[in-house]
Amino acid sequence: MNEKMYMNAQEVAEAMGISVAFAYKIIRNLNAELKQKGFITVSGRVNRQYFMERTCYGASANRKEE
Repeated sequence: MNEKMYMNAQEVAEAMGISVAFAYKIIRNLNAELKQKGFITVSGRVNRQYFMERTCYGASANRKEE
């Protein structure tokens, strides 16, 4: 497994081009969604796969240009 399962705020900030403080807010929101679905979460970290699915990064990687 080359890729880490979780992203920290610094990684989220770099991926989205935002501040670390705002990245923490996004992580809290995504983790709240996961908790509501019954998943276990880690404070200050977000599941990488879920982050990619919920942001434009996951959608653009799977979408073909028309």
